[in-house]
Amino acid sequence: MPRSKPDQLTRRERQIMNIIYRRGQATAAEVLEDLADPPSYSATRALLRILEDKGHLTHDQQGPRYVFMPTVAREKARRSALDQVVETFFGGSAGDAAAALLDRSDADLSAEQRDRLVDLVERARKEGR
Repeated sequence: MPRSKPDQLTRRERQIMNIIYRRGQATAAEVLEDLADPPSYSATRALLRILEDKGHLTHDQQGPRYVFMPTVAREKARRSALDQVVETFFGGSAGDAAAALLDRSDADLSAEQRDRLVDLVERARKEGR
């Protein structure tokens, strides 16, 4: 199991975090139940411990079970993951990342989403960003 930097998550760690964010909290058995192509129970427990060591999860003991909960709000985690993608694949350019997202042929945006993007671009212009 490859180790990544504390602020970076492996694909499997991201899957586990998505499950826990969706559920709000989860036991190792619940995570295992929701994982596609799941590893063994002990491997799942090991991944949960790694996520705790990285500071992404905490747990409460409820009887014989550990119930895991995220330590970081989903929005903050989302922003951190996006920052990592922008830095890694777009050289830190948020504009290039946004253009790549909008340039996708399947980028079906609602009128509300388009209006929000126009507002964000206008605000950035006014602030000189």
